[in-house]
Amino acid sequence: MLSRITFYLVTALNLSLPASLIHAEEKGTAPQVKAWQEWTYTLAMQAATWGSPLVTMYALRHHDALGQQAKARPNTIWRMEDISTPELSKQAGYVTPNVNVIYGFGFMDLRQEPIILEVPDSNNRYYMVEVVDMWTNAFAYIGGKSTGYQGGKFALVGPEWKGELPADVQPINCPTPWILLQPRVHLYVNGQVDLPGAQKILQAIRPIGLAEYIGQPPLSPLTYNYPAPDPLNPDMPVSALEYKDPLQFWELLMVALNENPPPKNQIEALLPMFQTLGIELGKPWDPNKLHPQIVAVMKQAAATIGSMLDVLPIGKLFQGAFLPPPTIGNPGADYRTRAVVARIGLTANTPFESVYWMYSLDSSTQPLTGSKKYTMTFKEEIPYMKPGFWSITLYDAKNNYTVANPINRYMLGSDTPNLKKNADGSFTIYIQKDSPGKDKESNWLPAPSGKFYLIPRSYAPKPETIAILNTPKSWPVPAVVPVN
Repeated sequence: MLSRITFYLVTALNLSLPASLIHAEEKGTAPQVKAWQEWTYTLAMQAATWGSPLVTMYALRHHDALGQQAKARPNTIWRMEDISTPELSKQAGYVTPNVNVIYGFGFMDLRQEPIILEVPDSNNRYYMVEVVDMWTNAFAYIGGKSTGYQGGKFALVGPEWKGELPADVQPINCPTPWILLQPRVHLYVNGQVDLPGAQKILQAIRPIGLAEYIGQPPLSPLTYNYPAPDPLNPDMPVSALEYKDPLQFWELLMVALNENPPPKNQIEALLPMFQTLGIELGKPWDPNKLHPQIVAVMKQAAATIGSMLDVLPIGKLFQGAFLPPPTIGNPGADYRTRAVVARIGLTANTPFESVYWMYSLDSSTQPLTGSKKYTMTFKEEIPYMKPGFWSITLYDAKNNYTVANPINRYMLGSDTPNLKKNADGSFTIYIQKDSPGKDKESNWLPAPSGKFYLIPRSYAPKPETIAILNTPKSWPVPAVVPVN
């Protein structure tokens, strides 16, 4: 009989266990084989949860910076012209857009040299640049509450670079050699859209290599030979993590991991456990060196991780509002939150710079739909620090874009000059497909005929807004109330 010790040695050494032996000794080995499969699958799911944000960023980098349809080559910024209407959002492909701002984004390769990011004096107009590592952590901000609106020059320094920086730049040490920059510039001035002014500020947010900045010839651009992701459905977002061969997930994870290692404590605590799966720093993932049973369960885990993260709950449900965890944006060792946010809200901000939550249910926990009418009564505006802003935006659940409507209104908030308020500062907004009447149209947020969702936001939030994520009752979070 094949002993347990023999079985454990075979599996531990990742050797192929001959099918004839398994069948011949089925009674003796079947429980161990089943236990091994189940344990390895749970380990693979944990590894996929931990690593999926990195794979998502790898795929996003390919799509936006390295692939044939790249919008901005490495060390440049793609600047969106405008996403303030549903049509423009669709053209940009930017789902659930914040229509109070215009966006930019660009991947920076810091391996050769630091990148100097110049940002302008905006004359006290809100803007910020989110700086995200390849594990989706928003580890720094330029502009906004962090550095203000007077402009400056910041050196984005990779983890392996050694050298001297010019005296006129502020260093930002980056945890991974690749990072993503995502600028946002407020569109409104005194309640009116000022697109040219916003575009001028966005254009002035400019990355430049250190050599060129100090007057030397620019370094020759690197060539890139990364494996191209082969998605099952190219029309799905990169965060879907669905590949024609699910095993490509693990190949891409190891390519990205070896280039952008995690923090030292994760290398020491997690990678020894994941070694069973062939995940070893400095080595490619090679399924030929693994037991076929391990490869089979890793394939199963990779095939299901995207759809699982799409529905895995995080945060709190309060009066129909889905409040994200306070760790959103830079969750540290909260790997589940990091993975779920990378799947459904990639590059989410930290609460220090921006707070948002979502409604897809009304106060009786029924889905929001244009076949009904609703009201939301705010006791006060969502608290923010000027020149920041607050807003509540409505999105069609079918396509995640804003909703075309006869009054061309997609949000209400501090940028709405004619929002009617009561003497005590409270106000009610009307959420429905058709006009609530001329006397209420100033507070009307038009809905589609089908399902929709709402996202309130506060940029440059005050402390009492940030506190909502920990203690929902600390501020009067409104409910979406159906109207009979």
